[in-house]
Amino acid sequence: MSDNPYRLPPRYLRTPEAARFLGLSGRTLEKHRTFGTGPIYRKLGGRIVYALDDLQAWADRGLRQSTSDPGHGIVHPAKPQTPRDDDGAPYAR
Repeated sequence: MSDNPYRLPPRYLRTPEAARFLGLSGRTLEKHRTFGTGPIYRKLGGRIVYALDDLQAWADRGLRQSTSDPGHGIVHPAKPQTPRDDDGAPYAR
């Protein structure tokens, strides 16, 4: 059990609510889910839900203080990612 008995259970949002929370369209969030570039989600029965903490953590990966700040992570665009090798170069086909 939790240390804090008054802590509320995690809140889960459906795709439209999660998209509004992030300032994205629902379709963009669906594309992120398809390409594996979006926030962690859960599938409960036939429903896709997102925990608020997971949405915030994904958005925080894009946190920057200036244009020269490399940050600590990348929020990729909602499109298929090019596979890369260990040094970051795209795989030759």
